[in-house]
Amino acid sequence: MAEHPTGIPIQLEPLVTRVLANNPSPYTSSGTQTHIVGDRDLAIIDPGPDDDAHTEALLRAVGGRPVRAIVITHHHRDHSPGSRPLAAATGAPIVGAVAEHVASDSLRLDAAFDADYAPDEVLRDGDSVSGDGWTLAAVATPGHTSNHLAFALPETKALFSGDHVMGWATSVISPPDGDMEHYMKSLEKLLGRDDRVYYPGHGEAVDNPQRLVRGMLGHRKQREGQILRLLRERPMALGLLTTRMYAGIDPRLIPAAERSVLAHLYDLRGRALVHEERDVWQMTGQAA
Repeated sequence: MAEHPTGIPIQLEPLVTRVLANNPSPYTSSGTQTHIVGDRDLAIIDPGPDDDAHTEALLRAVGGRPVRAIVITHHHRDHSPGSRPLAAATGAPIVGAVAEHVASDSLRLDAAFDADYAPDEVLRDGDSVSGDGWTLAAVATPGHTSNHLAFALPETKALFSGDHVMGWATSVISPPDGDMEHYMKSLEKLLGRDDRVYYPGHGEAVDNPQRLVRGMLGHRKQREGQILRLLRERPMALGLLTTRMYAGIDPRLIPAAERSVLAHLYDLRGRALVHEERDVWQMTGQAA
């Protein structure tokens, strides 16, 4: 990703300004990108972590203009906690993804749940918020999380893709809230659209989004095929399967890779291609 300072508004097009939060990590790239939509009045998409410096940077970028809505793509703590101090400062409602509280024993990655997220208004697929010269229409894209929404800006054919499609890496799909079958269907849904550009929550803008989405679908199908080939060799536990598939990966990313492999396995199990016995995965019909 091209380097630029945190907290500095970058105008991407007349209706869209980006402000980068200072929360870089192996899971967030250079940090969470908050997008400000509008000119005379505004929407703020994914205000990021609860960080005083980032909230102050957003308020400077707002410059006293009315904020019609604080819009949330999903409830991970690198995206939604900043909505609360921003709402207190601007009086704007928090709208977007439904609040989901999922019990999980999985490792807490950087993209952990924001347990305090509570929107003033839930938006469903096709619902919208609008202001002077702009509209944000919700596009349901579950998979990365069960409640994930993208937001289309029809005035310029832009799509704010959150973490469903990012400009630097593929999304982590972490069960039970993440679901590989839903993620793939959401990618296919986006492939059927004609958006001009994606503005993701992490990474640079995507100027040829349909090509990227086709590549992401192909990448996930390749991973699925890799799992099936390895399990045809012999049954394997999740950890061994992951290390075989992701040889040479940054060790800090192994937990995330393991969650995505597990999501693939759950999808394959749902299609009766694999099953699990005593924490060992194997092809259906294969002897342990």
